[in-house]
Amino acid sequence: MSTEDFPEGAKTDFSADMSYGDYLHLDRVLNAQEPRSQDHNEMLFIIQHQTSELWIKLMLHELRAAVRCIAADELGNAFKMLARVSRILEQLVHAWDVLSTLTPSEYSNMRPSLGSSSGFQSYQYREVEFLLGNKNSNMLRPHRDAPEALARLHLALAAPSLYDESLRLLERRGFSLLARKAPQSYVYQSSESVEKAWLEIYRHPEKYWDLYQLAEELIDLEDAFRQWRFRHVTTVERIIGFKPGTGGTAGVSYLRKMLDVVLFPELWKVRTDL
Repeated sequence: MSTEDFPEGAKTDFSADMSYGDYLHLDRVLNAQEPRSQDHNEMLFIIQHQTSELWIKLMLHELRAAVRCIAADELGNAFKMLARVSRILEQLVHAWDVLSTLTPSEYSNMRPSLGSSSGFQSYQYREVEFLLGNKNSNMLRPHRDAPEALARLHLALAAPSLYDESLRLLERRGFSLLARKAPQSYVYQSSESVEKAWLEIYRHPEKYWDLYQLAEELIDLEDAFRQWRFRHVTTVERIIGFKPGTGGTAGVSYLRKMLDVVLFPELWKVRTDL
């Protein structure tokens, strides 16, 4: 028997008040795991991905707000939000440590229960990519049978990305930036004028301190995002090798290509030019 005393004054009657479980809707959250097999390890797989989607939901909440703040020249608030997103990505990186306890044999036993479901189909992840500027209209195709998700992604595809708003800010501060996108294209194209603007900011941080800080927040964010992608690739290779993914992609080969994506190219190039 525990010798710990029950805390004096602790509330025990919630018949008329909201409890911890009520506030968090724990009855729904904790009953949202429905394994399709009897395999012990399927619960790990489900919880890993459900918690990741919750972190991504928070990341989207912060990124959308950061974009609005940059558009409104409220950089202090944006910095806090971007720093939080970088910390969320750290959580997502460490989450792969838990999934990596799943051995190839264990995964093979439970893989049939996944059917054709795959993280590739995560509309929240795709929205993060669009918000960060990695836009590709072909990536709407897996969501054609999910109207609400598709509508969200169409909006994110057409809306200014985090980097778009950052560059608009530079223009409002007097930097002359040339057109950065090909006609009728969502794909960002690296620009020499953008590179020169960031170079000027990095050469004179005391003059452009808030823009300099914005640049470093963006670099922190992409650095963390790259680490998440890399840990994803490594974990997948550790568990399934080079087998195709459940969603029909080439698996590790496809994920490795994603490691080459650069979100804020001029901010990385400027480090060579300084």
